[in-house]
Amino acid sequence: MKDTNEPAAIEPLLADPVVAAARDHIRDTDERTLADLLEIVQVPAPPFGEARRAAWMHARFRALGLADVASDEVGNVLARLPGPVNGKPPVILAAHLDTVFPPGTEIRVRREGAKLRAPGIADNARGLAALLAVARALVHAGARTGHPVVFAATVGEEGVGDLRGVKHLFREGSPWRRAEAFITLDGTGVRRVVNRSIGSRRLRATVTGPGGHSWADWGVGNPVSALGIAVAAIARLPVSRSPRSALTVGRIAGGTSVNAIPDRAWIELDIRSEAAPALRELEMRVRRILSHAVAEVNARRRRGTPALVLDVEVIGDRPTGETPCSSPVVRAARAATRAIGEAPEL
Repeated sequence: MKDTNEPAAIEPLLADPVVAAARDHIRDTDERTLADLLEIVQVPAPPFGEARRAAWMHARFRALGLADVASDEVGNVLARLPGPVNGKPPVILAAHLDTVFPPGTEIRVRREGAKLRAPGIADNARGLAALLAVARALVHAGARTGHPVVFAATVGEEGVGDLRGVKHLFREGSPWRRAEAFITLDGTGVRRVVNRSIGSRRLRATVTGPGGHSWADWGVGNPVSALGIAVAAIARLPVSRSPRSALTVGRIAGGTSVNAIPDRAWIELDIRSEAAPALRELEMRVRRILSHAVAEVNARRRRGTPALVLDVEVIGDRPTGETPCSSPVVRAARAATRAIGEAPEL
């Protein structure tokens, strides 16, 4: 049964000779796309270390014959589909360069039956390979689009990158803020159309104190003790299931020696929710727990010793949001998914 949310123009568009030629080219060059995938995944791109992969994409964009190939101030690589610039706002098709894996991770592609496995192969070497495949097909077919099409390989999606590449594209005063649409290629499968964003707030809580020797200075405030109390309380914190929320202490560190009271310790937390009010409430409760834990240790410290100091830094801020199902870009994505014989899942 036809999806009534699909744009009425999809069938004539699919029948257009240029679109048909581009689709045929994608099918005919599937092995090339797979080869790109295997080459991309072996170019390391850890968080804040995307430069080698960015250079690889820059060279490939130029080889494809794209126009205006350039890298911006933060390391994004951008290129435009050849053709006249008509002054209309562009459609941006993007994929992120970085992987979640740290520097030094061994990258080795393993074949397991029909599957290929490697660190970062789906997130997001696959998106980059698809970006190249679409660009190659449109150039091959000689496509002339109503709006300029810009291809973007972006930095800073993973970890504490905090979407810095995309945030830079859409910063105040950026020419890309007027884009007609923004589409990103990420993850596995061909059915999923992501039109909602889960909000996240990432915090680094650091506690500092005087430190000292475990025997001679016993009784001064211990930053690790304060954060231990806080982590235990955070683990017991009830988290909403509707709207769905999550709270994770992902990293913890501090101290220099087993026989020394640390002068510094820190934790990093990831707070997520489908709803902005729930996200704010959860963060506020976490901040209260941290403050109370530090106050508790300070109240027990030896008289006359310096108090512990708490600093909470926001290291990631991704707002919640939704692109309505009725919007042109979501309707087009659903129609395109059906056009390849799959049932779209929002």
